[in-house]
Amino acid sequence: MAKIERFEDIQAWQKARMLVKHVYSISNSGSFTRDFGLRDQIRRAAVSIMLNIAEGFARKTKREFSQFLIIAHGSAAEVQSALYVALDQGYLATTEFDDLYRLADEVSKMIMAFSRYLCNHSNSSNSNNSINSNNSGH
Repeated sequence: MAKIERFEDIQAWQKARMLVKHVYSISNSGSFTRDFGLRDQIRRAAVSIMLNIAEGFARKTKREFSQFLIIAHGSAAEVQSALYVALDQGYLATTEFDDLYRLADEVSKMIMAFSRYLCNHSNSSNSNNSINSNNSGH
């Protein structure tokens, strides 16, 4: 059973970090670099996933943590939607779109699995500083 003592231990956060790296990389190339609005929006949405997981972890209750995970889940959907815009504008090849979309989808599923885990184990502990789990979302 894995023990989560820091937000960096959460697998969903780790996968979100990978997504951010890929979003920054892809948005730094080609025509994407000139679409400042879309480039900044997709970057903010991707970073928001990581930040909300971290901020939620630092909150006092699992309920608050779950609320931040829901926001992170919404940010993952925002990344996916922005990817469609980038694809439609010709900023991404279909393979790039597919890879990034799949990664965002994995992050989204991990976040929701972790949120369900927290809800199902909300009475076992009142502390977020040390969370025991073996769920794939964390």
